[in-house]
Amino acid sequence: MLPKEIQLEVNKGAMLPLMEEFYTIQGEGSHTGRAAYFIRIGGCDVGCHWCDVKESWNAENHPPTSIDLIVQNAAKYADTVVVTGGEPLSWDMTLLTQKLKESGLKVHIETSGAFPLSGTWDWICLSPKKNKLPTKTVYDNAHELKVIIHNKHDFIFAEEQAEQVNDNAILFLQPEWSKKEEMTPLIVDYVMNNPKWRVSLQTHKYLNIP
Repeated sequence: MLPKEIQLEVNKGAMLPLMEEFYTIQGEGSHTGRAAYFIRIGGCDVGCHWCDVKESWNAENHPPTSIDLIVQNAAKYADTVVVTGGEPLSWDMTLLTQKLKESGLKVHIETSGAFPLSGTWDWICLSPKKNKLPTKTVYDNAHELKVIIHNKHDFIFAEEQAEQVNDNAILFLQPEWSKKEEMTPLIVDYVMNNPKWRVSLQTHKYLNIP
């Protein structure tokens, strides 16, 4: 149980449960290959069985951290910040994105879209999950749709999600890492037959970087 004054700061987004922050290369989607500073916010109730950061789920395991400190650390590195989780939209992102932008940073988010959109973003990567579908605010504002392909049924889910997202969103199919040998050839085949889609790979894992 957090002290009342800290809980109030968390509720308004002035403090956030910071799991980790690191400078690396964006490995997925439209901005693959670009240097970026990642801010991983704890807390997620979406519960993907193949999530590779399950330790992020319980926000209580990650100390509430002042967004001023988070921004100060981010500004030392790249000109692009990626806010990820967990599920960052389970918190109010308004103050964090405002301060990041005031520091001259481009601000990206990776989200399941399961909560209403908050904050001001230069790039929104929507990666929807079947067990908690995105809100309309995220469908309407996403710059890219990235659907993780774990089995053949996920191609159907991908098309359902493509129907929901706005017309300007770039569409990606990405193999779930543990199934990449099995699913990557199917994705390649699917994209060649359905060229509105693009292939995304977790290139950072091939490069053995965070």
